[in-house]
Amino acid sequence: MKQFYVNPVGKIISNEKGFFICIDEKYIPALKELNSFSHVNIIWWADKCDSEEMRNTLTTNQPYKNSPSVMGIFATRSPLRPNPVAVSTAQIIHTDCEKGIIQIAYTDAENNTPVIDLKPYTASLDRVENFTSPEWCRHWPESIEKSGDFNWEEEFNF
Repeated sequence: MKQFYVNPVGKIISNEKGFFICIDEKYIPALKELNSFSHVNIIWWADKCDSEEMRNTLTTNQPYKNSPSVMGIFATRSPLRPNPVAVSTAQIIHTDCEKGIIQIAYTDAENNTPVIDLKPYTASLDRVENFTSPEWCRHWPESIEKSGDFNWEEEFNF
């Protein structure tokens, strides 16, 4: 089987000042014009969930309170998966293209998480108008903006 190599382009910093994506100096030129978008898709490596055991976790017992008793890992947003790749969409608050720092409103990635790529959020490619979801999660917010006020702790079994 062909091997793939992934090189981080930066890392997530989360601290008392907020949430930031710090881009490695080599990749700073790639930020040009990203600041003209309001949101960014962050592709990150869930490095704290990268072990042989975690990569071989293919099902999980009821991760959400109202979900089926067993779910396949591809039907969850869990970082436990064959390749611990995660995607988060975040609002861009400020971009410092000289220093390679993007301040974002929020991310669920932990501090020092490796970022493997960024893509601008575009409605023509990322937004789905007529999507369906299982009955057990249809009460979840319909946007990132509404998610901030939602009590997510009431949804998870972990």
